[in-house]
Formats: sequence, C-alpha cells, structure tokens
Amino acid sequence: MNSPFVADRQASPHAVDRLVFGPRDVELSRSPLAGRFDAETCILGAFNPGLLRLPGGNLMMMVRIAEALVEPIVDGHARTIRWEDGTFRLDQWPLDQVDTSDPRKFEMRGGAWRSMALTSLSWLLPVELSPDGLEVQAVHYDRAIIPQASWQCYGVEDPRISRVDDGWLMTVCCVSPQHHGTALYASANGLDWQLLDLVLDHQNKDMVIFEGRIAARYWALTRPIGEHYFAWPPGAPWRSGPSINMATSPDTLHWKPVAGAGIRPRADRLDTVRVGGGTPPIRMDKGWLALWHGVEPKEIVGIYRTYWSILDADDPARILYTSDQPILEPHAELTRPLEDLMYVHDVVFTTGLADGDPVAAPGHYILASGEADLACRITHVPKSLFGTAD
Repeated sequence: MNSPFVADRQASPHAVDRLVFGPRDVELSRSPLAGRFDAETCILGAFNPGLLRLPGGNLMMMVRIAEALVEPIVDGHARTIRWEDGTFRLDQWPLDQVDTSDPRKFEMRGGAWRSMALTSLSWLLPVELSPDGLEVQAVHYDRAIIPQASWQCYGVEDPRISRVDDGWLMTVCCVSPQHHGTALYASANGLDWQLLDLVLDHQNKDMVIFEGRIAARYWALTRPIGEHYFAWPPGAPWRSGPSINMATSPDTLHWKPVAGAGIRPRADRLDTVRVGGGTPPIRMDKGWLALWHGVEPKEIVGIYRTYWSILDADDPARILYTSDQPILEPHAELTRPLEDLMYVHDVVFTTGLADGDPVAAPGHYILASGEADLACRITHVPKSLFGTAD
C-alpha cells in the first residue's frame, strides 16, 4: 500500500537494537517480596517497560518484574503469591483442580465460569538509563511500586507512561478476583508515583493515554476483552475479537467510550487476529502516531509484533493510515544468551516511546519493549520510517 505518511520504506528500523535489562540484573535481596514468606523466589522476567525522559536528560524505564516461586508445585499443590493488607501470602490449590499447561498461569477446572491464577506476582521497578537508553545508570529499588489495594492483590503489570501537561500519568493493569482493570498513577518528577484510583473496570487491558489533550479533553486507547464477540456480517473487512477502542475524559479519572470501532483485526490477515495498544500516542504534523501490537495464533501464546497507525489530529477515532508491515518483530538472537531462562518465544511487546536524544540518537525515536516476556529491549527507529524527520 502506498502511503503519504511513509517517506522511506527502505529505512532500517533497527539502527540500534539490544537488550538492556533482564532477570539476572534484578537483585532478589532487594525485592519488596524478600523475606515476606517462607519460600524461595526467582525472577521470571523483567520486561514490558514504560518509558519517559527525566528532567535531567536520562531515560527511565518502569520495568515489570514478574517474581515467582522456585517450587510452584509442592506436595501435590500448585502455589501462588498474593498481596493482602500490606504483606504477601502463599495460596495453594490441589493439582487435580487446575490446568498448568500455560507457563504464565493455571486455570481452574470445572465451575460455571472460566477462572485462573498467575504463576507469578508482578511489581514495578524504576531503572534509569543513559540518554540513548543503552546503559543502566541506576536501579531505584527504594521507589519500587507494589500492590496497594485489594484490587491489585495478584500484581500490577505492563505500565504505560504518558507526558501530559506538567507531569506524567501512568496506567497499569491490575489483577485480582475483584477487577481485571486499569489503575492510574501520577508523578511530578518521573520517579515518585502516587496511586490515584481504579479507572477502568473488569475486563480491560492496554489502556494508553495520549500525550496531550484534544479540545481540553484527555484521550486514551483501551482494549476490553471477554469470552464472546458478535460476528461481523459475511464479507466484512474486519474480524471479530479483541480490538483497540478509544475513550475520552475531562479529568483522567472518569472515562467515556468513544462510539464506533477503533483499530480492528482485519479479516484477510492472520498476523493481527488479536490487537492491543502499545505506546502512548504522540503528536506529529500529520496526526497522532500510535504503536500497537498484533498477535498471530501459534501454540499457546502466539506471535507478537509491533505495528503503527496515524490517527487524525482532531478526531483520533478516525484512522488515517495503518502499516501493513510490522515495525518490530521478535528477535531470537537477542535472547539466545538467556535461552535457559525462557518460557515463551516469539513475543515483542512495545510499551514505551521517547524522542531520541539530539546528541545520542538524532533523527530517531527510542522504543522500549518487552522481549519474550523476559527482558527489556531498546530499539532506535528512524523517524523517516513514519514520514517525518521532526
């Protein structure tokens, strides 16, 4: 497809592409879970980072740390970690009551509704990087974010950080039996965060707030999920399933869905059967640049790739252009040194975008992604790929 938004389809999206932080970089003795219960833990992954540029020029990743039990199955029971009233506890279920085929979770057998538990509990760790995002400068364990409410009892996951007005807003997915929704945090300096409230209810993931207002209102990408979807009519260009919707708010706490579909799975493609929001949309001359993930079915997890769209400047529900080709794909060579730690493959999950440092990365955007649910990947992508050199 020819597009007025793509100036150089031949430009390499991988000027710089490497892993910068992973499970072996996490000091377990400094984990907020350390010493909280009588069981040994390990780090399954340090991945899916939110990204921002600090006032001093360094980049800061908010890294999702998935911490799990070294022995999740003991005496015929599957065990998990849960936060409750300021501490962490262990729960256990008889093995004959659960399905453990997915390494990320196990499902309860029987019952009227599908229910599950996670094999890890996630918390967030601020990791400060050099201006180009390639060197770790500091790891701020003293500013780690852990569950603070009953509706976060199984963890906080996949932060997205947006620069809005004079500060930053961060959305995270919260996991609990009460809600599988989105919580909102705010920060004035990019390091110290305050939990504001639960802002999207069960079940919604991948809420990503635009970096800027439109006609005084805040906008966000959302992704409701469920067990059933109504079919498009025969011959429609779209496929039923999880898609990217949009919502607006006067204050970031109260969100109203935007009528009409957003970014939808196409009926003629298998690589985007399921889609979800990625990085906070940023303002370009031609509109809003939004990066998102598409999933191709394969085995249990699927293949995750990163795609992009341009949304109308005044009405982001109007999609001006969507890329046919992924801008980022899973990179097996990057994770080969960590092969012994891998439990999923074929996943790149882009969650952060920053303007390239004018000295360290001129003419580039810096993308932060989770690679294989394992480590943090930094990629320098030429702005020319999106038809701009701003």
